[in-house]
Amino acid sequence: MESLSHFILVVYFVILGFLAIFGAHRYFLTFLFYKNKKNIPKNVLSFESLPCIPRVTIQLPIFNEKYVIERLVQQVCRIDYPLDRLEIQVLDDSTDETQEITQAIVRRFQSQGVPISYHHRVSRKGFKAGALQEGLKVARGDYIAVFDADFMPNPDFLKKVIPYFYTQEKFGMVQARWGHLNQDYSKMTQAQSILLDGHFVIEHTARNRSGRFFNFNGTAGVWNKKCIEDAGGWEFDTLTEDLDLSYRAQLKGWKFLYVPEIVVPAELPVDINGFKAQQQRWAKGSVQTAKKLIPRILKSSLPFKVKFESCFHLLNNMAYLLMVLLSLLMPFALYLRNQLYLESMFILDLSIFVLATISVGTFYLCSQKEIYADWKSRIVFLPLNLALGIGLSISNSKAVLEALFNRESEFKRTAKYAIAKKSDPWLNKKYKSQIGVIAYIEVLLGLYFTAALVYALIQGIWMSVYCLLFFQVGFLYVGFLSFFQRNPLLSLSPAIDPSPAVLE
Repeated sequence: MESLSHFILVVYFVILGFLAIFGAHRYFLTFLFYKNKKNIPKNVLSFESLPCIPRVTIQLPIFNEKYVIERLVQQVCRIDYPLDRLEIQVLDDSTDETQEITQAIVRRFQSQGVPISYHHRVSRKGFKAGALQEGLKVARGDYIAVFDADFMPNPDFLKKVIPYFYTQEKFGMVQARWGHLNQDYSKMTQAQSILLDGHFVIEHTARNRSGRFFNFNGTAGVWNKKCIEDAGGWEFDTLTEDLDLSYRAQLKGWKFLYVPEIVVPAELPVDINGFKAQQQRWAKGSVQTAKKLIPRILKSSLPFKVKFESCFHLLNNMAYLLMVLLSLLMPFALYLRNQLYLESMFILDLSIFVLATISVGTFYLCSQKEIYADWKSRIVFLPLNLALGIGLSISNSKAVLEALFNRESEFKRTAKYAIAKKSDPWLNKKYKSQIGVIAYIEVLLGLYFTAALVYALIQGIWMSVYCLLFFQVGFLYVGFLSFFQRNPLLSLSPAIDPSPAVLE
């Protein structure tokens, strides 16, 4: 029995050690960010000084987006660009009334002289990637801009981005930073915004400006059409077609550019189940891309620093599996160390966990300092941000396992409800994501950690309370919110939609 106890403790600390490595990698990215953030293209021409004005195709891939389609099309049609050099494709795979709504909107703007066209596929083969590839076949633009349904580009977007394609570096893609239309809607959207800011402010800048690979994020970016074609076009054997194409293009030698100064606001998911579906899709797709491309990356003649960071990037979601294993073992390890009088190990446990959590906290704190003048007021959301990451580990681990074992799953889109302010309702609208068994597991794990926390308090194991609290709050918050948001009587969100859907 004692040897089994020691074996469990060894496994526990090995897992904790690997998670600490992922935490240390956050420090490395933060270091790269501050070292290289000023490495930006020099002498970029103004749009008015360009030798010629290229033709641009804007692609709007949508699927059942009746609440946001008018907002999207209206905003894109406001983009300030010569109409004879512009083409807008609405790529509609919808299966509901969104088709009729969208066609009416497109006809309205066509009558105003806007070069916009409507494309509908009977088959949804390849989902978004399939729609983009079909649109690419008839696109007349030299450059291809892509916006998802929840994005609202500013009118000067193209005039700011296109000049970067005329610098000495022949860029294949230019990515803008995502902004947030509704980050103040709830505590969950506040925490989400911080998660995305860390990715867009620190990760993208660190990787791109230090000469490492980074990726197009599926929206709010512009491609050189030749780059897409040279890389083999959009493929749909992964759920992250944007990540896949990005790496294939960079393996072909194309250079990418990230411009965080150009911001495109977007709507954050207000439904925790929709948010989890989004995160699952990204987690599964990144592992699928890793399986597909890491062998090609390792066999290439790329510098070691590029190979190393590419592997870390593509395999980053594997940390969720380790997090789940750690979650299952942590209360057992707590009990065993207390029974075996291994008090000194609590100090090691706490030290490693603090190292991991502080690295993540520092990473996100730096992102807030870079883009918000009132960043100090946002620090209060960092603990929830960390807890939310822990709470997502069950659903994301399921996605990772599906990718590892080649299990096919239904493509789950993230619903958009045109939420911009706190009073906007959404609970009685269509497109809600299903709860699923994962929410029950999250609640059970939260209760499991509650019991462990009570045990630690009774036994006076104060050094473990810090660790246990994060896991307890993370699982209970994500789990209970999954149920509460499905019940208008329990939810704190607006429950009644006082106005009809657009053009219904």
